[in-house]
Amino acid sequence: MSNIAMVGSAPTSSSCDSDTYLLFHGETLLSNGVRATLYTVALAYCFIGLSAITAQFFKSMEQIMRRSREVVIIDPHTKEPVVKNEKVWNYAVADIALLAFGTSFPQISLATIDAIRNLGQLTAGGLGPGTLIGSAAFDLFPIHAVCVVMPRAGSKKKISDLGVWLVELFWSFWAYIWLYVILEVWTPKVITLLEALLTVLQYGLLLIHAYAQDKRWPFVSIPFVRGERPEDWVPPEDVSVHYHNCDDINETLPISANRNDGIVDVFSAHSYHNAEYSRVPEKDMEGSSTMDQVVKNTQEDMSWLSIWWQQFVDASMLESPESRKLDSVCLRSTRIFWNLMIAPWKILFAFVPPYHIAHGWIAFICSLIFISGIAYGVTKLTDQISCVTGVSPYVIAFTALAAGTSWPDLVASKIAAERQVTADSAIANITCSNSVNIYVGIGVPWLIDTVYNFFVYQEPLYIDNAAGLSFSLLVFFATSFGCIMVLVLRRIILGAELGGPRLWAWVTSVYFLILWVVFVVFSSLRVSGII
Repeated sequence: MSNIAMVGSAPTSSSCDSDTYLLFHGETLLSNGVRATLYTVALAYCFIGLSAITAQFFKSMEQIMRRSREVVIIDPHTKEPVVKNEKVWNYAVADIALLAFGTSFPQISLATIDAIRNLGQLTAGGLGPGTLIGSAAFDLFPIHAVCVVMPRAGSKKKISDLGVWLVELFWSFWAYIWLYVILEVWTPKVITLLEALLTVLQYGLLLIHAYAQDKRWPFVSIPFVRGERPEDWVPPEDVSVHYHNCDDINETLPISANRNDGIVDVFSAHSYHNAEYSRVPEKDMEGSSTMDQVVKNTQEDMSWLSIWWQQFVDASMLESPESRKLDSVCLRSTRIFWNLMIAPWKILFAFVPPYHIAHGWIAFICSLIFISGIAYGVTKLTDQISCVTGVSPYVIAFTALAAGTSWPDLVASKIAAERQVTADSAIANITCSNSVNIYVGIGVPWLIDTVYNFFVYQEPLYIDNAAGLSFSLLVFFATSFGCIMVLVLRRIILGAELGGPRLWAWVTSVYFLILWVVFVVFSSLRVSGII
């Protein structure tokens, strides 16, 4: 190793500066207990903001996935040209590249920020890996616990495409096996540039393999017959979203029945009938005048501006028309207090452009920027909490950060389990998110640090707490095996992974939560040096 000192980024009682203020100047005069309480409340408020921007993010992501393209073909029966509207995004690829990546972006952003601010040090930061491994456990256990009780009493929801799920499950488990290999076997306690690069490239292999399985490519796909697919992901009686067109804008905007609920059904984009047909009109519409096009563009611009302005109006409202109809004064007061508390977040996120502009990509990118900003605040607060309390940042990452940043995963899987007629996306989002956590969430930050260390110091990246991370991986393997086996048994005995008899659904849910507690307790004790 070079003469450059290895300084870990994890704050400890000896390395952190407890005299540095974060929230206001006078906070350093307060006791450590009071400061820890203030930082914890601020951290919880950041998680509330993360939940608010996640709603905007989901709306933009849905708009991206709903995009289709027109293809003119000859109908084999009528021999007439017809227009075929095909969705741009493949179902399996969209689940991994948009849904799983989007719901995992808070963890990815936090880990990347932790890596960037760690540049110049030979040891890796602790918040990123700890949060991502803890998030994997939160995804697998508590989110499964929520999803299994979401279907209506007695109803069952099963995975219709076992082939795609098995591919995603394989890459999910392989991600953590690979992480253990590079931490303990290949180059113990050291991450090289090659290892970091291979970690990131495996995300591309996951995308290719999932696409191959969905298309049933020979030799690389599992020869499972795809189950019967419903026409729509969301049955008509469960639809809580209706659609309106805005002043001749071709994009369709989903508007919730309750405008202030902040929930959008991101899965309506996964219609199994992803192709619609219509006859090609005899009159070519391309011959419309330039003036007509200018008028249309002006109408669209005015509509976008009015919708954007309405976002600020909605954000400033403390009470919705639906809330005013409530007879309970206590309930109305609670809602007003809640809206007042989150009003700063709502007004800030109203600056995100309407999600129907440019097929949702502008809102998508702006949402990512806001999420990154919140993630930066979370890292600073976590440093201060660890500093004034002496609690290991790994323990905070396994618990509070993992749960808080996994909120988008929980919301997405809950909506899928509740509204979709199959269990595919609810469970696929969990397994894909775990893969994304390793290949992107840990791979990209480690790649940043290893590239910097390689060219500046000619040194690899050292993992200061590799033993603790490896132990957490072993505990995760053991508990995740118990989780997957229960899902398999439910498929064999009950015929579905989610739902079923209410008693057994709740028993399964409690069992998953116990597995999560076991993971958190043993991992925290090991990282803290108690065991």
